[in-house]
Amino acid sequence: MTAAQKTIVIVEDEQDAADMFAEMMRVSGYRVLKASVSQTAMKMIAREKPAAVILDIMMPDISGLEVLHFMRREPKLEKIPVIVVSAKSMPTDIKTGLDAGASVYLTKPVSYLDLKAAVEKALGA
Repeated sequence: MTAAQKTIVIVEDEQDAADMFAEMMRVSGYRVLKASVSQTAMKMIAREKPAAVILDIMMPDISGLEVLHFMRREPKLEKIPVIVVSAKSMPTDIKTGLDAGASVYLTKPVSYLDLKAAVEKALGA
């Protein structure tokens, strides 16, 4: 399957960051969907069953960790790789994210090459 056929859902409440991540993924050939609140994201992820999710932890409604827990509890979603991109950069934050089921945990600011590499690694590309 080529990147062009794969969908990435970006869950990020900061519009500038969401737009930047979306552009990074589009340049890499992915179809991109964005959600700025966790409730919308969970519905979108359940409906679309994307190839991967780029997830912020600090969201305005429900923590990104809750989105991750939701995905890991759902049999149809539990295998979808999740790349956490968060300003929360303490070792305990990173451990919490990985323990919750994140495939990769990146801290902001994140470069195009780091994000692209993390997505490709998570997708086994």
